[in-house]
Amino acid sequence: MRKTATAHAKVNISLDIISKMPDGYHELLMVMQSIELHDVITIRCVPGEGVAVKTDLEYLPVDERNIAAKAALKFYEHTGISGFRTFIHVKKKIPVAAGLGGGSTDGACVLRMLNKMFETGLSAEELEKIAIEVGSDVPFCISGGTKLVRGRGEILTGLSPLPLCHIVICKPPFAFSTPELFKRVKCDKIRARPDTDGIIAALDEGNVGGVGRRMYNVFEDFLPRGLSDIENIKFTLLNTDALGVTMTGSGPSVFGIFDSKSRATKAYELLKSYYPTTFMTKPKKEIEF
Repeated sequence: MRKTATAHAKVNISLDIISKMPDGYHELLMVMQSIELHDVITIRCVPGEGVAVKTDLEYLPVDERNIAAKAALKFYEHTGISGFRTFIHVKKKIPVAAGLGGGSTDGACVLRMLNKMFETGLSAEELEKIAIEVGSDVPFCISGGTKLVRGRGEILTGLSPLPLCHIVICKPPFAFSTPELFKRVKCDKIRARPDTDGIIAALDEGNVGGVGRRMYNVFEDFLPRGLSDIENIKFTLLNTDALGVTMTGSGPSVFGIFDSKSRATKAYELLKSYYPTTFMTKPKKEIEF
């Protein structure tokens, strides 16, 4: 058996950290959006045992530390399917350690693909329960679209879709450790929070400008000092008339949304000349099962 599919990146229209839970995880409240930027996953299953991963980036792990491999192993564990050696090839287009969910969406894509290949008939909700054992952003990436995400990432509520717009994403030449960034967060020190209810209302109205005005990520209050690149990227996006600008996930990528392709293209070209890891993309609708 062999199958190829796309694994779509995500951005955080908003990210709020509500509290630290007794288990050490943080309770989150986020509006998340799938985008057209994607990796390409190919899976081949033959008689045998085990999971092997290959990517076009030599520094990525190819054992169980790779989320794609972990997802496959969890799928087999939950379904009881055995007797197959699984080869997973990941063609990376989503930058690594960028806040764009590249690993998470690869894992979610593997779960969807194996579900179809073995005709197990698991629903999106059933796959999401497996997905949370793989990673916090993996449940959202199962069907993607526009969703309110709560808890660790396992409580999902569908929202009105983000209206058609143009999204420019720029990753500066460094990365953050997500666990280390969470350690910097003091929930009682958060000075400003995103207007989540306002974002949901703007989505219901199809008001992309209203969404843009409310974009916010509380991680930005806890970043290490001296990161001028992030401010430079935000300034460029705003100076080219982005409707809203924020960091996605735990960063460091920053994105802006535009209602004008020409203005988005101008921002993309300006940023690309300084930061090679820059993309222009669009929102992606929910994935159908």
